[in-house]
Amino acid sequence: MSPITLFPLLISLASLLLQPDEVEILFAGDAMQHQSQLDAAHRGSGMYDYSECFKAIAPYVRSADYAVVNLECPLGGEPYSGYPMFGAPDEYAAALRDAGFDLALTANNHTLDRRDKGLRRTLSVLDSLGIRHTGTFAPAESRNDSVPLIVDVRGFRIAFLNYTYGTNGIRHGAGVAVNMIDTAMIRRDIERALHSGAEIVAVCPHWGIEYRMLPEKSQRILAGKILDMGADMIIGAHPHVIQPMEFEEDSMGRGKLKVYSLGNFLSGMRTAETRGGTTVTVTLRRDRTGRAYIAGAVYRPVFTLTPLPASGENFRLIWSDTPVTDKIRETQRKDFERSATEIFDRYNVNVPRDTVPMQQVVKRRALRERHYLSNYDAD
Repeated sequence: MSPITLFPLLISLASLLLQPDEVEILFAGDAMQHQSQLDAAHRGSGMYDYSECFKAIAPYVRSADYAVVNLECPLGGEPYSGYPMFGAPDEYAAALRDAGFDLALTANNHTLDRRDKGLRRTLSVLDSLGIRHTGTFAPAESRNDSVPLIVDVRGFRIAFLNYTYGTNGIRHGAGVAVNMIDTAMIRRDIERALHSGAEIVAVCPHWGIEYRMLPEKSQRILAGKILDMGADMIIGAHPHVIQPMEFEEDSMGRGKLKVYSLGNFLSGMRTAETRGGTTVTVTLRRDRTGRAYIAGAVYRPVFTLTPLPASGENFRLIWSDTPVTDKIRETQRKDFERSATEIFDRYNVNVPRDTVPMQQVVKRRALRERHYLSNYDAD
């Protein structure tokens, strides 16, 4: 038996004694930074405050064992700007970290809005904040050592791969690298991840057509190819609206998850369907042989509450089923909730809404952590 074949087998055998039974991975959609968000967060003298933005949903994000967000705005330094050439303050990324996010996906069509310098600075800031990242690389050759990104989440070895359809026509120089959607590259990366001991492979493509709430045929075809290559889940971004989710078992009985678009996480967009998005939480477990697999997934929609005029408020995320007292914003919330629910109820396959009360969600995380620590101590 070759060393490449033996390594994953040893990982699986060791898991029988050393690994916890279950972990939860949370994914969130597009973290944007429009001019209206910049204006609301500005506190004068170059200071920006995002402390209220994620307060309502942070306990849920932190309840996951690992949380991933699509960072769709460079941290390119001053001057800051919104659409069409984004540039967000470092405080925005710090607020995402404080909300509980561990990993930022950086391959998207706005990743070069501040050119190569902005790409480099984005990665440097994320490093300084302790947020892991994948999808873009500086220097370019660092991709060789950074892909695949395999993260040990309480004993589960998960590979995260991130690619984009383009960069709005902006080309980067030789000193940096951006993962583009290329089936040959994706195949090589998945194979390398599996040979390096990854038990679960998550591919996160930035794809599709903006504002369309059903996936294009091209997305479905590419998703099928990627899963056939050996990926376990596909978590999509870019359309700025939600798209359906599908969880099914393949011919080998292995769970496969397709999430075509999580929509917007936090943004300044104002059409009904773009005012929110959803999180999806993926549960991983082990079978009797120690093999890791996807046991299921649930979604929980979020809604961006825009500040009232002259209120001094900031943009805030709330759960989309949480009523608000202001009539205009309540109408906006209901419109988003109704639209998203109609799509999910009609087109989702085996991915239900998470209706577990928050207190129980947090307790569930505590129980997983206790189980993990007891296994670790026993060893």
